[in-house]
Amino acid sequence: MKLRDEIDIIDDQIVRLFEQRMVVSGQVAAYKRSVGKPVLDKEREKNKIEKVVSKTSNEFNSKAVESLFSQIMAISRMYQYQNLASERTDLEGFFEAEMMITPETRVVYAGVPGAYAEAAMVEYFGTEIDGYNVETFKDAMEEVHNGKADYAVLPIENSSTGSVNDVYDLLSSYDNHIVGETMVKVEHALLGLPGSRIEDIHTVFSHPQGLMQCSRFLDGKREWQQVSLQNTAASAKRVVDDGDLGQAAIASRQAAKNYGLVVLKESLNDLKNNSTRFVVISHKKTFHEKADTISICFETLHESGSLYSVLSHFIFNGLNMTRIESRPVKGKPWQYRFFVDFNGNLKEQAVKNALHGIQSETESFRILGNYKGVEPVC
Repeated sequence: MKLRDEIDIIDDQIVRLFEQRMVVSGQVAAYKRSVGKPVLDKEREKNKIEKVVSKTSNEFNSKAVESLFSQIMAISRMYQYQNLASERTDLEGFFEAEMMITPETRVVYAGVPGAYAEAAMVEYFGTEIDGYNVETFKDAMEEVHNGKADYAVLPIENSSTGSVNDVYDLLSSYDNHIVGETMVKVEHALLGLPGSRIEDIHTVFSHPQGLMQCSRFLDGKREWQQVSLQNTAASAKRVVDDGDLGQAAIASRQAAKNYGLVVLKESLNDLKNNSTRFVVISHKKTFHEKADTISICFETLHESGSLYSVLSHFIFNGLNMTRIESRPVKGKPWQYRFFVDFNGNLKEQAVKNALHGIQSETESFRILGNYKGVEPVC
């Protein structure tokens, strides 16, 4: 017999034995359901792996068998989670509802009039609403949490400078939820007082990301002092309030109109297709029937392979993960909270399967929202 034929026979045996194991795994799931036991039994898995590893003949095989059976155990758990999740009808408190927008709908954003957040609010809700502004992202989250606003509009990611970390931290701290998102094209300009000239400028104000997004231009102005403020429109207001011809702001052309400034130079962005993604926040756990993006956050066990094990739930349920971010967990040095976006709707069985498994194998798990995603602005 050729070696290739022998391998084929062995592989056939492995497949048959694997399928037999999955049948037994299904029976185990039924037993666990009947007695209320969790799917993951870490001590049982540890003992099982140690037992099979002890039967190997050399160090290489020991490592290989440990890896192999770790995967088999993970696959068995996925199968059991699917069996259990198929019986679940709850949606973690989320319910399907249409977003009703009226002139009385209260929407808050962080910043001052002329900020990109205001443009995002108008882009998503239109002008026939009761829109207003507060000073900080946290203030906006508080307004929604306390019922003073129906929705908040907050920036969460920029196409060139990445995540807005403060907003990710707030999403994990407040019992508010993402119900929508919108994109705003960012077009920065250098704004100054009427009568000012670029050669007179010694100080420039902007949001930290505004300064980063225009770093190529600012690298040629090393003599300028760069001062970070809470947002771009507040920077324009600061120039007006100070009345110094040597000060300028990096902000939008709309901010120039709002505050009576002049555009000293247009198109400062390093990248011409720069855009910012804003999320729409509500205190209610609602989602639209056509929602196609789900955001979750969780903490993993601080041990090797824990994140891989969690992410495998997306693979086994055929779900497309579109984004992953991590943030340090306060009070837990070198431990991280992960934020994941993936395509799906909470009513889909594959989504229920994955979420049930992830929730069972992580700490501080939360569904942040299910909403209709938008394409990036080009």
